[in-house]
Formats: sequence, structure tokens, C-alpha cells
Amino acid sequence: MDGLRISNDTSAYEVSAVLDDAGRLTDACVAQALGMMDRHGLVVIIGLLSHSEADAGLELVRQTIADPDRARSAFASETDNLYVRRDFCSLPSSEGVKGFAATLAQRLAGVLTEYCGRTRPVLEIATFTSYLGSSHQYIHRDPAGVISMFAALEDVSPEQGGTVFVPGTHQYGGADYQQGGGAYRRMELFRTRCNAGIFRHNLAKLWRMRGSSEAPLAPGEFRDRVFSRLWDQHQPNILRFLLGKNSQFSLRHCSPGTLWRLRRERAVLDAQFRPVQVAPRKGTVILYRSDLLHAGPDNRSARPRRFFGMSIARDIIDTKYWHDGYSPHPSLIAAPLTLGDLLAAPTLAAAAERRPAAVAG
Repeated sequence: MDGLRISNDTSAYEVSAVLDDAGRLTDACVAQALGMMDRHGLVVIIGLLSHSEADAGLELVRQTIADPDRARSAFASETDNLYVRRDFCSLPSSEGVKGFAATLAQRLAGVLTEYCGRTRPVLEIATFTSYLGSSHQYIHRDPAGVISMFAALEDVSPEQGGTVFVPGTHQYGGADYQQGGGAYRRMELFRTRCNAGIFRHNLAKLWRMRGSSEAPLAPGEFRDRVFSRLWDQHQPNILRFLLGKNSQFSLRHCSPGTLWRLRRERAVLDAQFRPVQVAPRKGTVILYRSDLLHAGPDNRSARPRRFFGMSIARDIIDTKYWHDGYSPHPSLIAAPLTLGDLLAAPTLAAAAERRPAAVAG
């Protein structure tokens, strides 16, 4: 995004997947991935899924999006969902979805079980699709105590909106003692600066879209994005900005003292926080701590961007906070899954082998 110094070089956070005879990451891969998760808050695992496995996941996503009664997510940007700029929706607990989730969980078992107990709940299994004209999310944290993942089901380009992370901004015991005891304060300063740029970027983009033939605004869309009283934490809503009713970025984040510190510490912020955009290749999986600062960028391409996502609790999470950041499908609420369930479930390949062969007519 213009105005943010974002690197596309993810080499410092990558691990190439090597599987053992049981189809799980080798001990060496697990150790490397855990080191990156602890140090940076994320790891990008290249080639965890084969192309055929990614294609199977993509088919699950397409089937879900084709369903007019799909369960749309209640987080991220509801306005983007309303105007079909994004299609964030939870996936049902079908045999295929559970098989795909089990494949991921079992390949990543050595990493996941380091953080999540087997009895911890699967908070969400979902698909995240963004289209041309979507808004750029503000830099934010998801509810703490969760390990989340995105699986790339096809190649993703930076223009399509590969996720932006700010490595090293995850929260853990003693983290605030870093940087002379001011780590969290500086993280919030940096987030405010980034979100001011995102606010300007989204407003300018919406103004250009008023006359666009590629991604024209629908009737009422400009009003709902810029002047609506409706709750939406990821829109450049001027009214809610001025009223201080947007928890991600509003006028109350821009006090004179904050502006002075931003000017005085700009060089330190540049040196300590270096956002990276992860635009993964097909079959790559991004694993990250939920409280790592991150954002879903806007899609500036005519090609939709699709991710498969899953989140697993590390700790006890109050239901209120669970639903602040995650939207489980009604079938997952009715029949909850745990990490242990996924580790014991048939994988995508095993489920396919168990299906009876079609009888030739």
C-alpha cells in the first residue's frame, strides 16, 4: 500500500516443508518453525500441501461460496461482505472440510501441539475471499490465545492482497520489557501511524471508485463506507472516526502527545518495525500467533484472492471474545471439534480411499 514501507521479502520467515514417513513435518522442520514462531510470531511453510491437495481445498471453497445460504462471517469488514468486495464465510463441518482440516493439523502436529493442548477447541474453519475494490483492513490484533493459519489454495500475488504482518509484535510474558520497557507503547505508536496511512488510502481509493468502470460503487456504498453509523471496524468511516467509535483507528488515537511522539520517534519506529507482505505460492501455509499485528490488504487485481483458514485456541477464551474475532459455522457450534479430534480424524487422502468406488454401468 502506498505510504507504508512494506517488504515482500519473506525469506527470513520461511521453512521448506519436509515430511517424514508418517506424512508430518520432520523434527528439524518443526524446530525451525517453532523458533520462527517464538521469535517473529509467524512462520511461512512452503509446499506443505501438494497442488492436488490445494485443488481439493479450492473446490471446497468454491462449493461454499456457491451456496446462497452460506454462513457469512461477522468480523473483518461487514460492509465489504455486504457489497461483495469480500466473501468471508465459515465452512461447514462436512466430511471433506474435516478431512482437509485434519490434513493440515496432522502435518503441523509438531508445531501445533507445542502451543495448543489436544482438548483445545477449533474456533473456526473458514474461507477468506477478496475481490477487486475491497478495503484495506487496519493493522490490528485478533483475540489473544489463538494459533491461526492461512493455506494458499492457488498462487497469490501482492496485488491480490497477500496478508501484511508486523513481525515481532506478538505479546508474551516479558515482551514489554524489550526496547527499554516501552515495546508495547511503541507498537501502538507504529500501529497508529500505519492506520492513518490506511485511512487515507481507503478514502482516496473510494473516491476514485466513484467513476470506475472496473469496480464501480453500488448505490449507497460510498455512504455506508464513509458516513454510516453502522458498526464496522475496517472502513474509513469519517463519522465514526470523529466520534471516536472505531476501536481500530479514530480521532482519539491522534492526540497532540501521540503526534509529537510519532514525530520524535519516527526513526526508531522505522528501525524496529518492518511490515512484510506474505503473498504465498500455492500449497504454502502461513501459521501465526493471533495477537501478532497484521492486516488483510485490499485486492487491486481482477483475480479473486482465496485463502482457507483455521484457528485453534491455545488457552481458555471467553465466548464473547471468541465471537469478536471468529465466526464458527453453526455445524461447528452444534458439534464442536478439538485439536485432538483433527489429529485423530481421517485426512483428505484417507477419506478419499474409504469412499466406495463407483460401479461401472
